[in-house]
Amino acid sequence: MKKANKFLSVLLALALVIGSVGLFAHAQDSGKNYYYLDSVNGDDSNSGTEIDSPVKTIAGLKNLDVKAGTHFLFKNGGKYECTATLTCSGTKENPVVISSYGEGETAVLYTNENKDVLCLFDCSYVTVRDLHITAPNGGGIWIDTRTKTSEGIVIDNVYFTDMQNYKVHSRDNFSNGAATARAAVMVKGLPAKSRYAVNDLTIRNCEVYNCANGFMVWGSWNEQQAPWCEEDEIDPIYNEGLLIEGCYFHEMDAEAVIVGICDGALVTHCRSINCCQGGAELKEDGEVEYFTAAMWFWGSRNSTIQYCEIAGQKNIGDGMAVDFDSYSHNCTYQYIYSHDNVRFMCNCPNHSGHHGNTVRYCLSVNDNKGRSTTAVGECGEHDFSFYNNTIINCGEFQFKNLYNSYIANNIIVPAEGATFAYDIDPSRGNVFENNCYYNVMTPLVDIGAMNTVPGFAGSDYSDPASFMLSADSPLIGAGSETNADKDFYGNPVESNNIGCYGGKGTDTEYERENLIEKIIRTIRDIIETVIHEIKVIFD
Repeated sequence: MKKANKFLSVLLALALVIGSVGLFAHAQDSGKNYYYLDSVNGDDSNSGTEIDSPVKTIAGLKNLDVKAGTHFLFKNGGKYECTATLTCSGTKENPVVISSYGEGETAVLYTNENKDVLCLFDCSYVTVRDLHITAPNGGGIWIDTRTKTSEGIVIDNVYFTDMQNYKVHSRDNFSNGAATARAAVMVKGLPAKSRYAVNDLTIRNCEVYNCANGFMVWGSWNEQQAPWCEEDEIDPIYNEGLLIEGCYFHEMDAEAVIVGICDGALVTHCRSINCCQGGAELKEDGEVEYFTAAMWFWGSRNSTIQYCEIAGQKNIGDGMAVDFDSYSHNCTYQYIYSHDNVRFMCNCPNHSGHHGNTVRYCLSVNDNKGRSTTAVGECGEHDFSFYNNTIINCGEFQFKNLYNSYIANNIIVPAEGATFAYDIDPSRGNVFENNCYYNVMTPLVDIGAMNTVPGFAGSDYSDPASFMLSADSPLIGAGSETNADKDFYGNPVESNNIGCYGGKGTDTEYERENLIEKIIRTIRDIIETVIHEIKVIFD
């Protein structure tokens, strides 16, 4: 029987001779070697070092001399069985490159085993690009640090497909690579196996389709590698400089991106469409089966998720666009287009709570199958900023467990019958100002707020441009000044408006509400609020 090809097994004898700890010897100079593979016309008796003499399989690679700048090139149009463990390093100027060449469909690296296609252990300055990776019973790429810090790994233009995208009944196992997590990329794990970081990792222009999970990024939480611990046991080693850019995640059982134990991470211009499809129903006893969200922070700081579209989540336990989890501080969601999810926001602080997080210039439409909340539990969000967001047709929205926080310039329009909930304790030091509510009573904590038709430019809920403001909207110029230079639409902020639009208004007219309509709406809002409060008391 033909066994799965492994670089490690092929080079075992060589590794013993030269004393290499990993798959490849560490790069010693800037010379470049090229190794070519062609699964259609290659021959394992070839040297593989010339484009005209490629090997057929990974097992055909022999007498490797890996230096900075070395390229492993798989010919397009071919399929290559692979469960490779690499320990190699290039330099910033001359990375080790794993890529493709030639015409035809993108070269496919695959495994049918419950293993990872590529394991990059103790690697630095390795670039994986222009490949198609699939593993029906396994995972994509596992990046881990066993004996040293990793730097400068790049994953660029890789298409990840068909990785165990079936229904499960619990959260996935993040502790032992991409295969056990059903993931396209796993960085370290939770819990981690070492105290070394993965720094300056870049993942860009990738697509993840029909995989259970996307990019799961974890640092190291403490010496004991125990993620669930007391606050005085937390001693993070953060991954620094993570960039995830221009990636598209769709049709996935679980999550797109986890930014776990990172400092200075940036996730930007990505799309998560129809992720978190599992856990869409309650268990027979009425309890939530498990919890997943599309893009979220866990134990991170100074990190940002921005200019992303997040839509179509069905996990009833979570299914939100905004999620600060487990001791995340000074992190930001901005310029997020969230629509047709279970909810817009649900933050889960623990220990002494979260500090300094921000949500701004986001648009949420039809996120109404569950309750949004600023913080679950009394640990709370501290110094939380929530401003210039437009929340349309949401479910119940809770501003609870907030301390010294700033809620301003937001448009909140709940779905029919939904309510707005809040803590009224003035000692918590929260500031509510210049918000606009419609279809719900103005909360007592925000008596000076507007309660009026916002004056949107359009009425098509599927078009974000509909939620710009008409030039004669009462919300134009009615907001507080902020330090933002751009609005949700990418335009310069020219006016201190309420909502996610910062222009001077569009040349459109909106349908105004007459006095009779406003009186009827106000009475209805009062009745719905009273009924809701009675239900809360008796429940």
